[in-house]
Amino acid sequence: MSIKEIYIFGNKLVIYELDDVCDSVSGRALTGSWIWDSALLLSNWIATHRQTFEFAGKTVLELGAGTGLPGMTAARLGAKRVILTDIEPLVPGLRKSVEANGLGERVWVSRLVWGCDELPSRLVESGEVDAVLMSDVLFDAEEMAGLAKTLKEVCGEGTKVWAATEVRESTSDCLAELEEEGFGIVELPSQLGGESLDCFDNFAVFQLIPPKQTQFEDHSAQMEE
Repeated sequence: MSIKEIYIFGNKLVIYELDDVCDSVSGRALTGSWIWDSALLLSNWIATHRQTFEFAGKTVLELGAGTGLPGMTAARLGAKRVILTDIEPLVPGLRKSVEANGLGERVWVSRLVWGCDELPSRLVESGEVDAVLMSDVLFDAEEMAGLAKTLKEVCGEGTKVWAATEVRESTSDCLAELEEEGFGIVELPSQLGGESLDCFDNFAVFQLIPPKQTQFEDHSAQMEE
C-alpha cells in the first residue's frame, strides 16, 4: 500500500493506493487500486467549474470510485453527503482514505456492483442524488448495460451526471451503448481554469443526461409546439 498527497486547487487530499488487491478470477491487479489521470481531470474539472454546479449542501454519488478522489473533492467543495461506491475488494482502501482526510461524517463508502437489483442501504436512505461522478468507467461496452441500469435507478429529474475518461478505441462503443439505453451524451469543454493542459489532451469530460430527463425535455418541446 502506498500513500499519495494530491492537491486540487489548494485542497489537500490523502489517497491510499492498494498494491495487493487482485481480481479473483484473472489474478490481475484491480485497476481501481490506484489513481488514474481521468480522476485527476474530473476532480480539477469540478473544482474549476463551480459556476456550472454548486456542490455546497448537495448529495453526491461516485460510481466506480476506485480511490475516491473526485468524490472526496466534492466533499471538500462543500457537499453535505458523498457516497463512494465500488466492488468489495476496493472498499477498505476507500475507507482508509476517507478516514485519513477526516471526512467520515460526510463521506460514506459502500459496495456496489453495477446492474444489481439491490442498492446500498445508505444510498437508498439518501434518496435521489444531486450529482453522479465517474472517471475511467467508459472502457468496456459490455459493462454499460449494468451501469445504465444503476444510473436510471439513482438519478432524478435534476441529477447531473459527469464522466471523465481517457479517449480509447472502446470509448465510442461505450457511449453508443449508453445512447441505446436512452441517455443523452454531451461532450463538455475540459479546460481547467481557462487553460487546456497538455497532459489531458487525450481525455474528455462528458455529461450524461438520464432518459427520464430527455423524455421530460421532449415532452416540454411538444407542449410548446
